This record gives sequence, C-alpha cells and structure tokens, in this order.
Amino acid sequence: MIVPDKDADGLSSGAILRHTLVLLGLSPELIDVHLLSKGTTIHSEDERAKMVAYKPKHVFVLDQGSRSGPSVIDADHTALIIDHHRATPSDFPDKSEHVTACDSPPVATSSLLTYELCEPLHPDVRDRCAWLCIVGTHGDLGNTLKWEAPFPDMKDVLKKHTKKLLNDVVSLVNAPRRTATYDVRSAWNALCETPDPAPILKDPRLLAARAEVNAEVERCTHTAPKFSPDGKVAVFRIRSEAQVHPVIATRWAGHLQSKALEIVMVANEGYLEGKVNFSCRIPRCARSREPPISIIERLKYYASLTEPVDAAPEADGKPETKVPLIERLGDNFARGHVQASGGIVSTNDFEELMHLMQIGVKLPKKEEEASPSKKKKSGIDPGQKNTLMGYFAKSDGKAPATGKI
Repeated sequence: MIVPDKDADGLSSGAILRHTLVLLGLSPELIDVHLLSKGTTIHSEDERAKMVAYKPKHVFVLDQGSRSGPSVIDADHTALIIDHHRATPSDFPDKSEHVTACDSPPVATSSLLTYELCEPLHPDVRDRCAWLCIVGTHGDLGNTLKWEAPFPDMKDVLKKHTKKLLNDVVSLVNAPRRTATYDVRSAWNALCETPDPAPILKDPRLLAARAEVNAEVERCTHTAPKFSPDGKVAVFRIRSEAQVHPVIATRWAGHLQSKALEIVMVANEGYLEGKVNFSCRIPRCARSREPPISIIERLKYYASLTEPVDAAPEADGKPETKVPLIERLGDNFARGHVQASGGIVSTNDFEELMHLMQIGVKLPKKEEEASPSKKKKSGIDPGQKNTLMGYFAKSDGKAPATGKI
C-alpha cells in the first residue's frame, strides 16, 4: 500500500515507487494506493481504519509529514516513511523505518529521495521516472532550482521534456487537491497512467481544476492584510472551500517588502468547518537575513505566551492564568518546514493566537516621535524655553547665545 501526500511532491513520490515496483515484476493488482480524505492525516482514526482494511503487508508513507504516534496500522506490517519535513529522530510512527533529509541541506524533497532510492534498482527507472522527480521537486522547491551537486544531473531530462512543460505539469497536478471537491484521485491517475508527461497537459479534469483554482485565488488574493505592531507579521484572512491559502501566501511573500516583515500568513476560515487552516511563508525580502528566520519557532513562541484570563479574580485576589495556548493546540500546529509552515486549529484557538500576536493592534505613537508636520499647532508648548521674550531679554545688553527665531 502506497500512501502519498496530495501535492505534486507526494504524488510524484508515489508514482515513482509504483512504476519501480512494476518494473521489478510486481503485479499492479498487488499495489494499492490510499489517498487521504480532505483535512485528515495518517494518524486520524478514520484513515487508520481505512488503511487497515487493505490488509497490506508493506506500507510506504510518502511526504505526509512526520510525528510520533502509534504504528501506521493496527496489524502486522512493515512500514517505511520517506519524508523531508522538519522532524526529530523520534517524530515517526512506532514500528516504522524512515528516510529523511530534513537535517541535510540542501534538503531533498520526498520525490527526490524516492527517486534516489529507486533509481539503482532497475535500469529503466531513470527513463521512466526522472521527469516525475523533477515535477515533485519543482512543486516544493520552485522552478528556478538548479540541478547541481549534490542533486542529480537532470540536464538531459530537462532538454527532452523542457522545463516549461514539466512546470505546467506541476501546476496541473497541484490543482485538483486545491478544489472544493478535493479530487486528488484524478491527479494520481494522470501521473501513474503515462510514461510521458506531455499527455497530462491535455487532461480535461486537471485543466478544469486549474481554472477553478485560479478563479478562486483571484477572488481571495485582494484581501487587505493586518500587521503585528512591530510589523514582523502580515496576516491575510480569507474564506474559501478551496485550498488556496498556500498559493496566496506564496504570492504575497513575493510581493510584500519591508525591513521589518518576517512572516506572511494567510488564514482560511472556510476550508474546514469550525477550523482555520493557515499557511505561512517567509517573504522574499527576508530570506537572506541572519540569523535565518524559522517560522516554526516563531509560531511556537507566540503560542507559548500567557496572559491573565478576563475573569473575576480568585479568592486570594490573584488573577487566574490560562494554560499556554501551545499546550492546547495539538500536533497540527506549526508543522512543515522552517520557511513554509502552517497549521490547522479551531476557530477559537486561532482567534486567541491572533490576540497573542496583537494582529491589527497599532501601538500609540509618542508625541516626540510624531512628524513635526503632523503635530497639532494650537497653543504654545509650556516647556519651550526658546521664546520671543527670552530672545529680547537683555540682562547683559546682548541677546542670549542660543536664541533663534
């Protein structure tokens, strides 16, 4: 059973693995794929029940993120996790093996890791799967990536298929999982049913999905942001049944510029009922700053802040204090990469996070810091020592040395 993530990197990882297994002689009838439902993870009880129903002996979990928990399924099996999201050695399901690149920059994507594992196993893997490796890697790292060491040389593959064609495939494959109907299956089928990327560009379902997503991005992207008082965080709040918040976050991260700005957050209040799905990106203007910005660390810092509860004091007169938000958010908060993180939290918890971050709160300007042109020009400042009377006073027959008009 192959359990790939829903995006270009995850689906390409799964397709590479499936093609390799078939090349090695395994019957396609013995290979199942399980695509998670909208808003779930491999740790969700419903998904665990669905996966165990396949009765798999071998389970490959690809690009799903990493965290500790029970075994992938409650049955005898061998599990391999292939991932590149930030994780510690203990952040993996029980009784599983894992391959990760999160501590080895430049961090290889899940599709690149899968390709590197599979390529030596059969002489036809490169011809069949190298383009899938590029699609998945460009899906996560962008299309300006240079395929230089330690990454494999893909010049011949890019010459054969062209970078434009493969980047168009990335856009089409990413589209279905962003739609309100969450049709990931169509993207998976497109990658698995062809040895060549060109036919994917004519897939009617993928083309319709991309048009739907583009229209929704255009509708939501013009939302005005609100900022933290220090200007380090910009938050865009949208409402959409489509998963367009990561796209809009990436778009604004490339446009907003400020010496203070460090994080762009787009929060979607309409994707899952009662939840807020949010995506964060480091703006282009802040990517070269030292020390490097970690979105994960910054989000956890904000969520760890405490403050008195707005309630009556206890009997001893001391205000009751809240349990820090960070302890109540669970494992779906601040996941992903240090430069591209996000989370799924309840609406109430998100509002509390916005309160702790003071989004939309403007600090009062000090009078002495206000622009002279904007100061109120009524009356005379009683503290002003430089007055006309002082200028014309002649205690020694001369005007004061500091007097000016």
